[in-house]
Amino acid sequence: MPEENNAAIAAAALAQSNTGEAAFFDVDNTLMKGASLFHVARKMYERRAFSLSQAAGFAWKQFKFVLRGENLDDVHAVRDSALTLAAGITVDDIKALGEEVYDEMIESRIWPGTKALAEQHLRIGRPVWLVTATPIEVATVISTRLGLTGALGTVGEIEDGMYTGRLVGDILHGPAKAVAVSLVAEREGLDLEHCWAYSDSANDIPLLTMVGHPVVINPDSRLRKHARENNWPVYDFRSGRRAATLGLKAATVGGAVYGLWRGFSRFRTPR
Repeated sequence: MPEENNAAIAAAALAQSNTGEAAFFDVDNTLMKGASLFHVARKMYERRAFSLSQAAGFAWKQFKFVLRGENLDDVHAVRDSALTLAAGITVDDIKALGEEVYDEMIESRIWPGTKALAEQHLRIGRPVWLVTATPIEVATVISTRLGLTGALGTVGEIEDGMYTGRLVGDILHGPAKAVAVSLVAEREGLDLEHCWAYSDSANDIPLLTMVGHPVVINPDSRLRKHARENNWPVYDFRSGRRAATLGLKAATVGGAVYGLWRGFSRFRTPR
């Protein structure tokens, strides 16, 4: 018992010493492989919310995302399509969809290295927040399942328990992430000079530069260059990143499209 009490006292003292500190993690290609929003779209396809051609378009954008990193035009295109398709869907349905997406598509794509970094912050008493363009419902599921502090995500407008197909504010992306984090810092009494931020994309440089400890994970070429010029730490958890060939990735997207087609065929086939 004395040893347990001593450990508890030490943990409390450590947490107290880290007051005002927190860590903020991007999700897509930072915490997980690929883009969570595309997996939401895939799950909506499985529920027959849209056509095979739209599904193939989502699969192609996911392939490009994995291959070359985040592209703002593709993110906005998927966002706009998802908003249109979400109109009239209930909040409860989206929450249930988020749980399914995590269990079936996201959990297995979490980078163990990034997860370990988040857990290290938690162990020493720092809050850990996700900051992502992903819908807040999905971001909250990821945060909850990983035992993190909370999530900041894109918020859809709701009326009478259903989504209208419009956003509250804008997609949480690029400079908008920095604004959202500054608001959390103000509310939680954080000192951003003593906070950490993690991302893979040059679009998140505004977020990375506002904290005292920017860290780059699985970076795109622009962010890798920026990190090198500014002596930021870089982690790359993509196994065989340089050795992976375009043919292998092409096979991956080909399989994804084929899988979508097979799923579509099952929906079409009379039973």
